[in-house]
Amino acid sequence: QVQLVESGGGLVQPGGSLRLSCAASGTILSIYAMGWYRQAPGKQRELVAGFTSSGSTNYADSVKGRFTISRDNAKNTVYLQMNSLKAEDTAVYYCNKQAILKFTWGQGTQVTVSS
Repeated sequence: QVQLVESGGGLVQPGGSLRLSCAASGTILSIYAMGWYRQAPGKQRELVAGFTSSGSTNYADSVKGRFTISRDNAKNTVYLQMNSLKAEDTAVYYCNKQAILKFTWGQGTQVTVSS
């Protein structure tokens, strides 16, 4: 059974940075086109960053130039470095594969950007 565990969220001031981690058990993340998603209150979950099947990366326009997705295959972990955070980045962040049939969602990690 695959389990995804997101961590690294918190409260940060506008302009600050956070690094989120997504660790997995029961599967090898590197074989999938993993992505980071977020869901703000009252909004649908959206993809913000991900790996393509060829290993390149893609980003939502709203985070391009500020967020960077990376992975450490030895640790079976995917990261999301978030810089220049804005209030509108406030959301619960999740990782999952970019596929119609996804893993069971983890609990996510809350990111709150506020002064």
